[in-house]
Amino acid sequence: MQYKHANYSTLLNKITNIDTLFVGDYTLDPYQNCEFRCRYCDSSFDDTIYIKENSLKLLDKAIKKIEKGTIIVGSAVDPYQKIEQNQKITRNVLKIIKNNNFSAHILTKSDLVLRDIDILSKIDGCIVTISIISLDESILNIFEKNVPSSKERMNIIEKLSENGIKTGLAILPVLPYIVEKEFEDIIKIAKKNSAHYLLHKCLELKGDQKTVFFKILNNLNPNLVKKYGELYNDSYMPNQSYIMKVKDIIDQYCKKWNLPTKI
Repeated sequence: MQYKHANYSTLLNKITNIDTLFVGDYTLDPYQNCEFRCRYCDSSFDDTIYIKENSLKLLDKAIKKIEKGTIIVGSAVDPYQKIEQNQKITRNVLKIIKNNNFSAHILTKSDLVLRDIDILSKIDGCIVTISIISLDESILNIFEKNVPSSKERMNIIEKLSENGIKTGLAILPVLPYIVEKEFEDIIKIAKKNSAHYLLHKCLELKGDQKTVFFKILNNLNPNLVKKYGELYNDSYMPNQSYIMKVKDIIDQYCKKWNLPTKI
């Protein structure tokens, strides 16, 4: 893994369609590519992490020219990957968001987000979503070996909620035929740790990402390769009937445990 500082022409992006999942108006990513190297993510292909050196100047200039709204921080890569510990770009981005009276929705897997409770608690309408794929550490070791454990991530939710920050859990992405049996346990534990909501979205496999992921599946369980081939066919998403089946199951469990399925 190598790191490079780079200047960019833009940082803040307007969401043109209605965002029903994360309910944001804008997106930004302080870094390009991600150290966590999650095996289902297309950001895992590149060994170079680009530090957006002029992020603060770009945001400070752009935010004064746009309508108030919610900025999703970490829309493509985790804003709290390890390099953030020293760079503190995400922390300073949040300060600009707070000082300009915007709201923020942070998407992360990292406990480093707890460092910034002092800022998050002062951002009006701030939301943090912690993502997870499984409670099974053997599964996490295959797909997410560089990120905090499932237990640590549940603790993040509890600590943020204790500090008055609206925090939820996302099963993101849902890995077909791997995680379904855990849905109720995930929802139950999320509720126990004071999650305000639960979101989910099925795994998308685009381009080379699909080829690489199928190789991982073959090592995990060759039978899964055939099942995924039928499920995804020529699409980057599972077929609609599977998506609706997952939604119905999660909706039932969330109703049982009184956990909203929307922010």
